[in-house]
Formats: sequence, C-alpha cells, structure tokens
Amino acid sequence: MRYKNYIFDLYGTLVDIRTDEWSAQLWKKMAILYGYYGAAYTYKELDKAYGELVDREKKAVRRRHPEYEVIDIKIEKVFRALFTRKGIKPKKATVSEMCEVFRCFSTKFIRLYDGVTELLDAIKANGGSIYLLSNAQRTFTENELHMLGLTPYFDGICISSDEECSKPDSHYFQILFDRYGLKKEESVMVGNDYIADIGGAADFGIDSVYIHQLISPEIKGELRSSFAVMDGDVHKITQYFFA
Repeated sequence: MRYKNYIFDLYGTLVDIRTDEWSAQLWKKMAILYGYYGAAYTYKELDKAYGELVDREKKAVRRRHPEYEVIDIKIEKVFRALFTRKGIKPKKATVSEMCEVFRCFSTKFIRLYDGVTELLDAIKANGGSIYLLSNAQRTFTENELHMLGLTPYFDGICISSDEECSKPDSHYFQILFDRYGLKKEESVMVGNDYIADIGGAADFGIDSVYIHQLISPEIKGELRSSFAVMDGDVHKITQYFFA
C-alpha cells in the first residue's frame, strides 16, 4: 500500500451532486416557508437578503481570521439572521430545518460515483486510515454523509464551515494534520479540483491524486498531482494505490 493516510475531498470526488441555489422557484418555496414562521418575505427580497447576509458573514470571518487566505462561513448564521431581520427569534431546530429544506430544494441529484465503496473498502482492508477534508457546510454535509453510508469509513472529518477556513489554504490542511496527528510523508490527498485539492496539497507538501469529473473546474494551469485520472474512473485510483 502506497500510503498510510488517505485524505479525500467529497463533492466531485466521492459524491456526484448537482445543485441550483439561484432558481426563482427555490426562493419562492423558501419565502413561503419563512412565512410559515412569521418572517414575511417576497422571494426576490429573500434572495437579496440572503446574498447580503452571506457577504456580511464573510467580512466578519475575515476580521476574526486575518491569517486565513481562503475563508468559509457557517451558513446557519445566515438562515438565522433572515429570521431576526423580521423580528423573529427562531429556535435552533427551526434554523436547522431551514438549512435542510434549502439543501433539499436546491439539490437536483446526489449519489456516489461508481467505484467509491470499492476504493474505500480496499483502503480499510489494507489497514489504511481515511480522512475527509471538504469545502462544505456541516449542516448540509453531515446529513448527506449519513444518507450515502460514508460516515463509518472516516477516521477523521474536517468540514470548512466548522473551521471558517477552506482549501487550498494551508492552514486548513494543517488543522486536519494537527487534530489527527498525521505525517506528511505518509499521506495523500485525493480530489477533483486542481487548485483547491491538488494545488493546496502541493503547497502543503503532500502527494496528491487528481480525478477529473464533469463538475471539476477547467484546468488552466499546471496540474501538480502525483497521479491523474482524466476520465472520472474511480476504479483507476484503486488500481494505482494497490497495484
């Protein structure tokens, strides 16, 4: 086995997903739901307020963490603020519900890529440890990990919204390595984004494996991975690790 620690990106690497957070239909449904709780918005007003509050939270994170080059926010703070703008003090469970419904309404489909369970099973069978380093929102991702049966595979999970830091920032990689006591020479990053996953890994000083999927960003610069799969075939990663 080539490595001891296998660090995976999630969306576009293990999970195939399509979302649309900009459709009028989505915001019409969310406006109705907010109205149920007494927070009256038109759908256009709600969409605009959401964008404004996201920008406000990003500025707040940058003030808290000037050392981070790439930040993330906790999206549940935005959904809560949409209530407080209308004078409503929501329960924590209500905010969680709004996040979950938003994710459900905005998701067109979600599924594992073919070969993912075989890859993860092979790593476990050979004594490897598996970690998640995802640019994502916990309030979305935690449910999806459970739904897709992925949670038991991971020996450690880092989600960017928790840390308010994202790939390719080396601080985010360092958080994972410090938390779980990982060594660079024993670790590899697997991802579908040539900047966030592969460039981030290279800057941090670890090996990487790139897999190109339909939702991968267009490669416009150097691909700095140790190995690359350009046709999206996850089985080829298994073959590379265990050849």
